[in-house]
Amino acid sequence: MDTGLLLLRLLVGLLIAGHGVQKISSHLGGTGLQGGAREFRADGFRGGALTALAAGAGQIGSGLLLACGLLTPLAATGAIGVMTVALTVKWPNGLWVQDDGYEYPLVLIGTAAALAATGPGNWSLDRLLGLAPYPLWWTAVVLAAGVGSGLLTRLVLHRPPAARPGPASPARTHTRTHTH
Repeated sequence: MDTGLLLLRLLVGLLIAGHGVQKISSHLGGTGLQGGAREFRADGFRGGALTALAAGAGQIGSGLLLACGLLTPLAATGAIGVMTVALTVKWPNGLWVQDDGYEYPLVLIGTAAALAATGPGNWSLDRLLGLAPYPLWWTAVVLAAGVGSGLLTRLVLHRPPAARPGPASPARTHTRTHTH
């Protein structure tokens, strides 16, 4: 079981962190902070570079914490929060990723929730530092706080549809390839 949890934490945590790196730099195929800001503006969000920086930092931090198995409930809450925002952006496209749907953010939300429920396993910094095991009720708190923070972020930072650039705007002509 510990080997499986380690592999799952590394895979999911590093992928989430990698998406954060893409938001704020040119590494891993990213377009830099300005590119991340353009992406958020094209998706109807306020804040530009600050929004991209906050999302990228949240993904990097929660992803690395998950990968290390450190502060697992906090890491899972952060991952669920940023992936909930991505899910809300992709919701109109349907479920499947080939249609730019919300399949991938949903898988990451489910995986982060599962890691909160199982704990990080014995091969984790939480276990090494004596922080784990966490009580099972943390799972409900993590899921509620993560989804709630993601929905609140969407509510506060997303502009009403009338304020968004129209389809002819250059900000809307790029091909979407990244998940928030």
